[in-house]
Amino acid sequence: MQHINTFRRGRRQLIAGIASAIALPSLASKPARVPVQLWKDPNCGCCADWVKHMEANGFQVTVHDEGNTAARARLGLPARLGSCHTALVGNYLLEGHVPADDVRKLLAQKPKAMGLAVPGMPVGSPGMDGPEYGGRKDPYDVLLVTKNLMNSDVSTSVFTSYR
Repeated sequence: MQHINTFRRGRRQLIAGIASAIALPSLASKPARVPVQLWKDPNCGCCADWVKHMEANGFQVTVHDEGNTAARARLGLPARLGSCHTALVGNYLLEGHVPADDVRKLLAQKPKAMGLAVPGMPVGSPGMDGPEYGGRKDPYDVLLVTKNLMNSDVSTSVFTSYR
């Protein structure tokens, strides 16, 4: 008789466990949004569109409408890699219209790097892809930016190409 009660108790626990597992996804809260600090010109529409892109992809962006030149210089990014906005996510800088997928890839891979840059403002990149561009998509590269610790030289390599 004790064997049957143990079996029944085990079966009830199994059923309860399965029911809990099925219910968990609906009860689970959304994952925490990844915080991003952004410096941009207060009047830049494409920067605001990039913020919308990032927020739609799980990032929580805090905007500093004071321009980005000082932030870029403070972070050690050369002007030749510059764009209209500069951001920080985790320990990485983001310069320009970097796609959210590349930011997630950077955070997952954790390379020894300063961060990612999309120099200039390529049409078709996130934030530069609104209806005013008529569906145009120019090719561009997302660059992985690294700094040589021996001589402080900043170099880049292609992280992702969009063609």
